[in-house]
Amino acid sequence: MKLIGLTGGAGSGKSTVSEMFRELGAAVVDADAATHALYEPGS
Repeated sequence: MKLIGLTGGAGSGKSTVSEMFRELGAAVVDADAATHALYEPGS
């Protein structure tokens, strides 16, 4: 298994590349979305 981390500033294409990996069948973990979910009321 390979683990690839995507980093970069706003507008650098991280979401685009993540979607490309998803379309190729890769499992993608969006750490930003996971963090936002932790801060939702009742979580």
